[in-house]
Amino acid sequence: MNTRVLKANLILLTAAIVWGSTFVAQRSAMKDMGPVTFSGLRFAMGALCLAPIAFARWKRPSLPLPGVKKWLPAVGMLTAGVIMCFGINFQQVGLVETTAGKAGFITGLYVIMVPILGLIFKQKPDVGLWMGLPLAVTGMYLLSVNESFSLSPGDGLVLICAFMWAVHVLVVGYFSPRMDSFMLGFGQAFVCAVLSLIYAVFTETITWESIWISRYSLLYGGIGSVAVGFTLQIIGQKDSPPSHAAIILQLEAVTAAISGWLFLGETMTTRAFAGAGLMLAGMLVAQLWAFIPNRNPRSK
Repeated sequence: MNTRVLKANLILLTAAIVWGSTFVAQRSAMKDMGPVTFSGLRFAMGALCLAPIAFARWKRPSLPLPGVKKWLPAVGMLTAGVIMCFGINFQQVGLVETTAGKAGFITGLYVIMVPILGLIFKQKPDVGLWMGLPLAVTGMYLLSVNESFSLSPGDGLVLICAFMWAVHVLVVGYFSPRMDSFMLGFGQAFVCAVLSLIYAVFTETITWESIWISRYSLLYGGIGSVAVGFTLQIIGQKDSPPSHAAIILQLEAVTAAISGWLFLGETMTTRAFAGAGLMLAGMLVAQLWAFIPNRNPRSK
């Protein structure tokens, strides 16, 4: 492994740790403010951090964009921001009634949902998806379905969040080659913040006292997760092989579980641990199958 790849892998590892540990900040803030208020404020903070970079890229575009309609970047930022708003707020509200560890694993299911949704666009998934899917579904059952065969409300909301993140991946995959990545990152964070805060004004009580009490969670969630985390992902994936990135970024779920145990005193039963392990295995199989070399000598 050369130095550039090692550096990129360490950058991605940092992003995964930041994202996973952010679940603690998200859950802790719910003691003093509404979930949608927290989402709006932290994404506003993230957008503010990304604004100088986005403005510089707008003045001097880093990508050649011949043939791209002038209105397309605006559509991309709006579309990605709306979907992000739904995704993050379903997750945030779900965290009121579930643990950070469980939320991390359930959110990670988006990596399996992406190729399934790709069938709509006639994208053919490989064998790895069909091998990983049963593992992930079985793990989801063990982790979240209780003795009465029902999904807890919080876990159900986070599952919807995973679906929205899968849609978000497809949307970003379409728009990112057609516009600057940092402009897209800023735009989606800004749109998410505005929509969340508008909704929060009418449905939740926002006070300066609650903001001040939750200031550390807001700083970590806004600067750490939104601004730094997404930027590190962009930088790291430039030099890290896809197989490396797939494994490293899945550590977000593991980090969420460890952080919940360390900082919130959350515990998981043996059944939940088994479910989390199966979910992680299913996600890794689905993503890494394509990178297993073909050992059939007749296929040369």
